[in-house]
Amino acid sequence: MPRRSATMLAATLLLIALLCVSVLMKVPYTEMSPGPTYNTLGEQGGKPVITITGHDSYRASGHLNMTTVQVTGAKYEPSLVNAVIGWMRDDVLVVPHDNVYPKGQSDADAKKQNAEEFASSEDSARTAALKQLGVPVGNELIVKSVTAGAPAEGRLHAGDQIVAVDGAAVDSVDQVVAAVTKHKPGESVVFTVVPRVKDTSGNGSATPGAKTDVTVPTVRAKDLDPKAPAERAELAVVGIGTGIRHTYPFQIDIGLQDVGGPSAGLMFSLGIVDKLTPGGDLTGGKFVAGTGTIDDDGKVGPIGGISMKLIAARDAGAQYFFTPSSNCAEATKNVPSGLTLIKTDTLDGALKSLEQIRSGQTSALPSCPE
Repeated sequence: MPRRSATMLAATLLLIALLCVSVLMKVPYTEMSPGPTYNTLGEQGGKPVITITGHDSYRASGHLNMTTVQVTGAKYEPSLVNAVIGWMRDDVLVVPHDNVYPKGQSDADAKKQNAEEFASSEDSARTAALKQLGVPVGNELIVKSVTAGAPAEGRLHAGDQIVAVDGAAVDSVDQVVAAVTKHKPGESVVFTVVPRVKDTSGNGSATPGAKTDVTVPTVRAKDLDPKAPAERAELAVVGIGTGIRHTYPFQIDIGLQDVGGPSAGLMFSLGIVDKLTPGGDLTGGKFVAGTGTIDDDGKVGPIGGISMKLIAARDAGAQYFFTPSSNCAEATKNVPSGLTLIKTDTLDGALKSLEQIRSGQTSALPSCPE
């Protein structure tokens, strides 16, 4: 065989081999793409996204859409070819797998975490909205979690309100910790609680039960967690996590299924404020979308997948997009045509921007970047 022909054959075989390797070789990346958007002022599955019971609420036109991203599963690993194709597309974001799923996290673990973050986001959205409107918000000290195999398991339950420990009233996490750790391991602690009793009607709600005393033995911290820090290892514990649950003078339900994570907080707050504002129509009939976490005081925080959310919003018809300040640098790299980014730090700031949109003063909107 002539040398030139042999060289071409060898090069062709090498190319084929490389193509096969690139198709078969898996790489540790995860793909994100634009997900559905939901109008917090509208309906989903024939039911309002936000329902207010026990207080006047008002119909509103326009859109205040929360945005989502679709993420490939924890076990999915694209081929090198698919990853390269994803990197070349504007509507796919390819990121290291561990950025989305920390080592060892399963799809079930991720779903549980997202559900918990979503529930916390709903709570903060309600709280921030009502504080913005001057509506009083109460607090309850509760059991947030119970460690499997701990002395508290079967005695205390997530959602129980803690009223007192050993007969002394408590209203903070620190007070509960101090009351338990003053005991020696092996001694018992008496919790006065108001249990949360699940509604057997099937709607998943819970109602307060009768106040009761629950006696729980203690163990050493290191008996529950061998990795407990040395300074805590010998302290008495019962195996619960505690926290604060907000209480409201009327009921605000957010009815979205199969949506997780904390990034819808801002848009939920805006939707709640709109529905509780006489006359409503904070958007002036415009299509506004956005994203951002929110805390109890209305501070807006950054989220992931901003570029995919911009595409989702624009594809749905959005004209304006609330963007957390910390996401501005990434967001401005590839803004879909016809979409105006609004830099947002607080719920109050977002409401002022909506006022500018309603009045047509869009040139004064805080730009991203400013």
